[in-house]
Amino acid sequence: MPLDASTIGSGGTPLAERARIGVLAGISNSGRGRPGARIAHRLGTVTRGEHRRASASRSIAMSQQPDSGDRLYRIRHSAAHVMAQAVLELYPDAKIAIGPPIDTGFYYDFDLGAGEDGRPRSFTPEDLERIEARMRQIIAGKHAFAYREVSADEARELFADQPYKLELIEGLDAGAIDEYGNETDTKPVISTYRQDGFEDLCRGPHVEHSGQIPADAFKLMSVAGAYWRGDEHNPQLQRIYGTAWPNKKALREYLDMLEEAKKRDHRKLGRELEIFAFDDEVGPGLPLWLPNGGILIEELERLAKEVEHAAGYQRVKSPHLTKEDLFLRSGHLPYYAESMYPPMELEGVRYYVKPMNCPLHHKIFAALPRSYRDLPLRLAEYGTCYRYEKSGELFGLMRVRSMQMNDAHIYCSEEDFEAEFMAVVGMYQHYFDLFGIDRYEMRLSTHHARGLGKKYVDNPELWLKTEAMVRRAMENGGVPFVEVADEAAFYGPKIDVQVWSAIGREFTLATNQVDFAVPERFDLAYIDEHNERRTPLCIHRAPLSTHERFIGFLIEHYAGRFPVWLAPEQVRVIPIADRHFEAAEGLARTLRGAGLRASADLSSERMNAKIRAAQLKQVPYMPVLGDSEVETGTVALRKRSGERAALSVDDFVALVAERAASRSAEL
Repeated sequence: MPLDASTIGSGGTPLAERARIGVLAGISNSGRGRPGARIAHRLGTVTRGEHRRASASRSIAMSQQPDSGDRLYRIRHSAAHVMAQAVLELYPDAKIAIGPPIDTGFYYDFDLGAGEDGRPRSFTPEDLERIEARMRQIIAGKHAFAYREVSADEARELFADQPYKLELIEGLDAGAIDEYGNETDTKPVISTYRQDGFEDLCRGPHVEHSGQIPADAFKLMSVAGAYWRGDEHNPQLQRIYGTAWPNKKALREYLDMLEEAKKRDHRKLGRELEIFAFDDEVGPGLPLWLPNGGILIEELERLAKEVEHAAGYQRVKSPHLTKEDLFLRSGHLPYYAESMYPPMELEGVRYYVKPMNCPLHHKIFAALPRSYRDLPLRLAEYGTCYRYEKSGELFGLMRVRSMQMNDAHIYCSEEDFEAEFMAVVGMYQHYFDLFGIDRYEMRLSTHHARGLGKKYVDNPELWLKTEAMVRRAMENGGVPFVEVADEAAFYGPKIDVQVWSAIGREFTLATNQVDFAVPERFDLAYIDEHNERRTPLCIHRAPLSTHERFIGFLIEHYAGRFPVWLAPEQVRVIPIADRHFEAAEGLARTLRGAGLRASADLSSERMNAKIRAAQLKQVPYMPVLGDSEVETGTVALRKRSGERAALSVDDFVALVAERAASRSAEL
């Protein structure tokens, strides 16, 4: 799994957005929200049976927004302009940067200058309240949004005191970027929108007048630090995030969803359920897996190995450390050096801890002569990789520096490509069904000609060919997908998989990538049926992502209430009194002997306190033993769901064993 496949940040925010935001601090307004939080809504959702294609810019400003013809888009876009107007009226010395709509609202970047301590000044929660109040006044004025086109000189004069706008105008005039600072292939028209004395570089669209922004359906959410144009060497700006909806009810539902998301935050639940921890002396981004986390990892690996064994995969192992030469050959150096830990030198040779498994798997392929009879060759490994992520971008388990990947590489002929590629897609869908993921989207990321020889391998013919192969495979398989330009891996097109959790929170979890370049770099070959030497295609895939990211997702998806097969503690036996301790421990031993994870609470607490403690740890089954149960060989079963039942010991053990073995979602 290559470096650029790690595309999820906090709570599902794409890493490109996290890097662009450069979140250094977050101030929530009224305690709600989080910088960059992304809660998916109906717009942009692909369901089974619906085939949709769309192109998307690399810029976050464009890639996060809904269709520009949509009413909600217009409301959010207009709200961003109204917010900028309010800020300039309240803080006349402020400098404005960019302010696009995004998938849950809008944001705008501001430069308030430096404070007395020399650090960038930032907005406070009280500032957000003032800005919000002024926005409502502007909305009440029903000011028209007026479009006009201007020359570059007119634009320079108009924004003479706005340095960030002047920089954008130079790029617009040169035909290199658009009004959000995104690279563009065609020279755009320089245009503005004006309302109530405020004018901004913009191509629209907007509502007709400010009164069409529902005054009771927007809210300013938070403030975050953001480097100008996503470059940490540029000035740090203050980004205000807001949300806007068609009506008050939709806003309330969104805010309620955010509250539920806070309760499900994997960092909070991971600590409460004793799944993982971080320690300053170990280092940021380096999770420590506690016993409960270790069980989750073991169960996920057992699942992956079963599925992959049935699909013809072979398990391999590779070292954590390798010589620099390997990454020079693969092309990862020097291009990804900043994302790799610094090298160590031993006996005059430079070594790196591996940031990915790919080059090592290529060497495993090359270790033996290969013929067409060996293909497809499917090599799988739960390998631990290390990537140097900037400390400001680390986020719980979602963005870490040490990760264990559900990684595999499939070496196949061109003739076998479609079947192998779609088998991986089918594996995704199997996992989605198992984990109750019923909303997902597959995104075909393609190259852009302007990146050839820079961010992409310079072979336009092979790019077009392999992109067509992936497109045809998805279409022939009847799998819906969205097409996104200029987001491919450097060596080929890829499918990135977005999933939505039980409460509608979006995550990027998996990737399925085609590599037509690296096999040739490594001189990989097989002998075909005509005794001729041929280069295989390579498919990189990671359906279960990394343990870190996937477990973080599962914690939030299930709110810590894992299905029986995955629950770290499946049964906690509750004896009513001391005289029932022996029977309770005996039942726990019987359950453990059946391969189940069970304990008995032999503490001095009262029965209700023991039950409450088990409920807080989300234990699925709490069989209670008293005099009657001990005498009759039964249990008074309490389920995590609140259901109760009286069962014989044998029936109870059989129930738990069946639920665990079948990986059932039922209790």
